[in-house]
Amino acid sequence: MTRIHNAFDGKKAFIGFVTAGDPNLDKTEEFVLEMERAGAGLVELGIPFSDPIAEGPVIQEANIRALKAGCTTDKLFDMVARLRRKTQIPLVFLAYLNTLFKYGYEKFCSKCEEVGIDGVIIPDMPYEEKGELADIAAAHNVDIISLIAPTSEDRIQMIAKDATGFIYVVSSMGVTGVRSEITTDVSKIIGLIKEVTDVPTAVGFGINTAEQVHKYSSIADGAIVGSAIVKIIAQYGGEAGSHIYDYVHEMVEELA
Repeated sequence: MTRIHNAFDGKKAFIGFVTAGDPNLDKTEEFVLEMERAGAGLVELGIPFSDPIAEGPVIQEANIRALKAGCTTDKLFDMVARLRRKTQIPLVFLAYLNTLFKYGYEKFCSKCEEVGIDGVIIPDMPYEEKGELADIAAAHNVDIISLIAPTSEDRIQMIAKDATGFIYVVSSMGVTGVRSEITTDVSKIIGLIKEVTDVPTAVGFGINTAEQVHKYSSIADGAIVGSAIVKIIAQYGGEAGSHIYDYVHEMVEELA
């Protein structure tokens, strides 16, 4: 049984996101542990990138702060190795394809397996183009986390049939960011997914309130929150740990 499977086994999962290296990697390590202590089932670590096309201003700015602070992919791998001595919480990277391509697919996936990264989310990699990378990742026990968007339509079940780890259901069109209202018929998308696979589903993009976490975790197997946590880090910097704990604990309490 994989760590990702454990996150959803018999329970709903709260998934938290932080941009690694914001404000520095020591603090990222602390923030992951605070999220776990608050009840998060899985944590996404964003690999900082200069042109994160799926991200709104909050996470764009976090990427810039992390890059300015000197975060590199190699330093992030070292941090994950340290973190794995303290926790077995499932960890997935959110990375843009250029980062993996430049690092080298084989080297990247091998390093993920070595340090204990369970999967990777690649927002700018279309399903049809994952072939070469998917085979290498599978050989190193790294799940490529599939994204299914409201526009996927007749591709939903095709993508879902191939999915491993969990399926990231994108709640809204556009980029990441806090939203007051989500109008997508998420239950319809999840219904189509569940017809073809038992792989867990988690809803993200725009989720930030306890009410939204409750609603979407009742439809799906988990809820993903990113920008709201990154905003706390932007506000409190290195002192954000206790505030992240309080926020995540409040969200976890509302899981359906």
